[in-house]
Amino acid sequence: MRRVVHSLTLFGLVLLASSLSARELVVGDTGITFQAPDEFKVLSSEVMAVKWPSRRAPRWAVGNRTGGTTIAYDLKPHDISQASADQLIGVFSQLFSRVVPGIVWQQRRILDIDGRQWVHLEFTSNAVDTDIHNSLLATSYGDQMLVFNFNSTREEIKRYREALEASMMTISLPPAGL
Repeated sequence: MRRVVHSLTLFGLVLLASSLSARELVVGDTGITFQAPDEFKVLSSEVMAVKWPSRRAPRWAVGNRTGGTTIAYDLKPHDISQASADQLIGVFSQLFSRVVPGIVWQQRRILDIDGRQWVHLEFTSNAVDTDIHNSLLATSYGDQMLVFNFNSTREEIKRYREALEASMMTISLPPAGL
């Protein structure tokens, strides 16, 4: 009996570790999925608290070994379903230009991912110890706002740019009503 319990415990730990490899991820219990780079792991709550110390921190994030390149994602309680993507680009651009230190815009556009329109904002900004490259995606999900932030330090972006862009294009939302 002990051997069975030990085997089941070991099997459970292996399953937990494999689920932390962050290949295909699900956003909460929504059925929304995306693919993350193989080496990305789920960030611990301790790492997330250091990386995002504000109350606006994302609920979920995965990242590389250093934590310098991450994919943060969340559902925010903001109903943006009645706004056009162009309106949202304007609103987000004004807001971020006011609150993000050292922002330099790379692109502000509408992307089609899996048949859905997304606001895509790409910019660099200043952090305490380095410059950050951000690629932010937002779309409506019912009466909430679905947000992804693919970000990397200036030192790591060259290595991870293609992987982050590929990951971005794998976001898939379940059909309405499910």
